[in-house]
Amino acid sequence: MAGKQYFVTAEGLAALERELDYLKTVRRREVAEKIKVALSFGDLSENSEYDEAKNDQAMVEARIADVEVLLKNAITIDENKLNNETVFIGSKIKAEIVSPTGKETQRSFRIVGSNEADPRNGKISDESPVGKALIGAAVGQSIDVETPSGIANYKILSISR
Repeated sequence: MAGKQYFVTAEGLAALERELDYLKTVRRREVAEKIKVALSFGDLSENSEYDEAKNDQAMVEARIADVEVLLKNAITIDENKLNNETVFIGSKIKAEIVSPTGKETQRSFRIVGSNEADPRNGKISDESPVGKALIGAAVGQSIDVETPSGIANYKILSISR
């Protein structure tokens, strides 16, 4: 059975691969050492260091499994196939935004797959209200987007790769 497919930029794919390598090499070794040290303390029934190390191990292994699933189901966006006329995952957008309060601002951001989203760094998920609304839009188009604070208007000023 195939899992949910995820769109990812080449940059996002590389970051996932680096994370997986780090988890499998560095973090596994660190956790194994913590377990070894905790075991040397003796009685496991009252050994909080051992319990903590085993919890760390479970979290690392769970994240490894998650990243492996993401990599297996990732669809890498071919940025060479993106155009500068229509918004798609991977597009960099400059927009004029009129907030529900009437405040106007200009922002630049990139539409990325949900696993790469990082709004503070200008990476907006394709599954977010803004991302969903902008996918398929063209330069010059204005789109109303439902936000938690009300309707905001996004006018697309430019699209790039």
